[in-house]
Amino acid sequence: MKKKILIGIAILIIFAIILCILWKNGIILVNNPEEYGYTIKGVDVSSYQGEIDWNVLAKQNIEFAFIKATEGSSYVDENFKKNLEGAMKTDLLVGAYHFFSYDSTGEAQANNFIKNVPKQNNMLPPVIDIEFYGDKYKNIPDISTTQKELTVMLERLEEYYEKKPIIYATNKSYNLYIVDNFNDYYIWIRDIFKLPKLKDNREWTFWQYTDKAVLNGYKGKEDKIDINVFNGSIDELKKMTSIS
Repeated sequence: MKKKILIGIAILIIFAIILCILWKNGIILVNNPEEYGYTIKGVDVSSYQGEIDWNVLAKQNIEFAFIKATEGSSYVDENFKKNLEGAMKTDLLVGAYHFFSYDSTGEAQANNFIKNVPKQNNMLPPVIDIEFYGDKYKNIPDISTTQKELTVMLERLEEYYEKKPIIYATNKSYNLYIVDNFNDYYIWIRDIFKLPKLKDNREWTFWQYTDKAVLNGYKGKEDKIDINVFNGSIDELKKMTSIS
């Protein structure tokens, strides 16, 4: 009897390991947004995807793309300009995102983004990506200071681009800095395990449901790519590109 139990446990462990390997390699995905009716898909990319053939990438059941532009007060993604030019030549709806730094002022970060991202009527709103890096996950940056600098950056970008910015957050960063605040802004939430439910019951606009997809058309340090869905119709997504 004990032997059978041990064999059963061993089989379960092996099965779990196989599933984990398949998931890590992007062969199986935990989430399936189409089950919930979300069918408008898009990618977000950075220099980690290396050289991107946008004509190839754009033909793989995606409607939009967000491209990393800047980070902090001075960093510019080395592939941003090339990626933006390539993506804008396709039928994709395109936007740019900034990786927020807790070590720079909101004003300096807004200046960096504005300096490098063109103001165009046909682009999606600017995105501020607020998550954690280095030791920040354990040593949480001050909440009130972060909210203050984030507010400065959001207001500056909205004023310049004449579009309501998008806030990208993980569940942890959302619950710390965004929950019950910034109610006028679009929310882009990351949850690679389940359908997102925001703590303050706000409706999200974009959902990053996996960071382990594998598509054709790019070759870089990272062979996986993030896939997102839009909470709405393609016409509603197109409306987000218009300057108010």
